Amino acid sequence: MPERKVIIPPGMENIYDTYHYAPGILVGDTLYLSGQVGRNEALDVVEGTEAQFAQAFENVGKVLKAAGATFDDVVELETWFADDMADLKTFMAVKDRYFANRFPTWTGFAVKGFSMPGILVEIKCKAVLGLGDA
Repeated sequence: MPERKVIIPPGMENIYDTYHYAPGILVGDTLYLSGQVGRNEALDVVEGTEAQFAQAFENVGKVLKAAGATFDDVVELETWFADDMADLKTFMAVKDRYFANRFPTWTGFAVKGFSMPGILVEIKCKAVLGLGDA
């Protein structure tokens, strides 16, 4: 039976301790990431559309790294955008900086809002460890 391992990268301990959810859960070789947003380690929302998108991907990268994975291991990407997808072109340009070699499946949604004011996007994904090496 596969083991269930909680993944908490350095700087994300507050999320687990205060809000009671794991940034990632590794089951066997499959990593399930909680939605990541454009907040810094102090949980402040990053200003600027492109900067916030990049911070959200950086947060995804921290969870991947803590589990021993890379963006090349990501097989599924889900994104939720605030209100509409007016900044989709900017988001895609930022996304392509992180997914340069292998492209995951991708589903995007427009939503009415998020748990904190000012958040523009939330990024959730699944990864299978070891695919980046193949």
